[in-house]
Amino acid sequence: MKQDIRANWSHAILVCRKCSRKQAKRGHGFGGKKTSLAKALKKETGAGKGRKARLGIVEVPCLGICPKQGVVLVDTRTPGQWRIVSPDADLSELARELAEMGD
Repeated sequence: MKQDIRANWSHAILVCRKCSRKQAKRGHGFGGKKTSLAKALKKETGAGKGRKARLGIVEVPCLGICPKQGVVLVDTRTPGQWRIVSPDADLSELARELAEMGD
């Protein structure tokens, strides 16, 4: 049985699933009325799918911050800095920052 599996990810973006669902329920989705932040970022970055993608965007359970008007996002390259992304944020600018930061 294999112990290690290689992925092409340069880094991962962790997105709070609970926050994203709350925003979608309120009609404040990202890139569409009910689109989650993770799905919108995957589309915007064009990262690819699964472990062969160049960037991993993963929805995780509640991160414990729970902002009223936003979604919590963690970039694994800077785990000490968490972001709160509001539904009216510029997704193309955010995707560009997350895809190229540190490369």
